[in-house]
Amino acid sequence: MGRATWFDADGTKRGGWTDEEDQKLVAYINEYGIGDWRFLPRKAGLQRCGKSCRLRWLNYLRPGVKKGKFTPEEEEAIINFQSILGNRYINKLII
Repeated sequence: MGRATWFDADGTKRGGWTDEEDQKLVAYINEYGIGDWRFLPRKAGLQRCGKSCRLRWLNYLRPGVKKGKFTPEEEEAIINFQSILGNRYINKLII
């Protein structure tokens, strides 16, 4: 899966996440909640930077993150919004 994991000069781990690291991050957040992302990796026993932990949580591990294909209703909504808005950013229309 992609490139091999390696370490920076300061000992911070880079590259793909292991299942063990995911479990540590989820367990820590479930027990203590989300606090300061800068200090979370050390407290959770991870050799990652805070940004990496934050992105991993928000984009992959958070319980509300939907994975998989769009439902037919979601596809229809996307097509309708595209026909109305085109490629414009939606916040420009909300004033």
